[in-house]
Amino acid sequence: MPWQPELPLVPATPEAGGASRTIALHDRIVPYTLRRSRRHTIGLTIDHRGLRVGAPNRTPLAEVEAMIRTHGEWVVQKLDEWRESRRAGLLRITDGTSLPYLGGRLEIRLAYGGNRAVWKENEAGQPTVTLCLRSPANAANVLETALRRKALQIFGERLAVHAGRFAFAPPPLALSSARTRWGSCSRLSGIRLNWRLIHADLPLIDYVIVHELAHLREMNHSDRFWAIVNDYCPDYRNAREALKKLSAALPALA
Repeated sequence: MPWQPELPLVPATPEAGGASRTIALHDRIVPYTLRRSRRHTIGLTIDHRGLRVGAPNRTPLAEVEAMIRTHGEWVVQKLDEWRESRRAGLLRITDGTSLPYLGGRLEIRLAYGGNRAVWKENEAGQPTVTLCLRSPANAANVLETALRRKALQIFGERLAVHAGRFAFAPPPLALSSARTRWGSCSRLSGIRLNWRLIHADLPLIDYVIVHELAHLREMNHSDRFWAIVNDYCPDYRNAREALKKLSAALPALA
């Protein structure tokens, strides 16, 4: 069962319960997510996820899109502002760069080599990864590959621990690059965790895993579901808030 946090990533990925659509505004095609509910008015929101539109259940699509076009200049301006702020926030990978890692910092060293990563700890016990690169242009790809491999290892270890607490055999685990989800769960295919959780500390990773394992009992977000989560992670409310803050600080690799 998917669960939607707020990740500051590429705009216009549809949220659960929302329909992905596009609309022509001025000289461009703009993607947006339309969510219908029991609200009484049409609302437009622009953030790191792009344009999101909330509308009453019975409002015709033509009326919704007329409202978007009325505010078309504002929509385009704000989308451009978000795009520029994302470009400015790209992390440039140089020798000595550090980034969040399991609640601490990971130091990055650069060397010549065959596009591989070597993990170790420095004299202070801080984890380091040396990127052995054919070209500096390969740094982001080699680093992401290294982080994904480490994420799969660590997430698998934590999943085995918590599946045991649930008296489950560990379900299949895969990584995702979902734009608006920390994790998802299916009884058929198992659990998928966003590899970017490697930037979080272990209690937050544990919470996401517990959240998804709880869906193997309740494929919804009912009171019974949250009661199960509370049994295995009593501090889950604080964990949810911490994940929202983490999402605003996730590094974008350049």
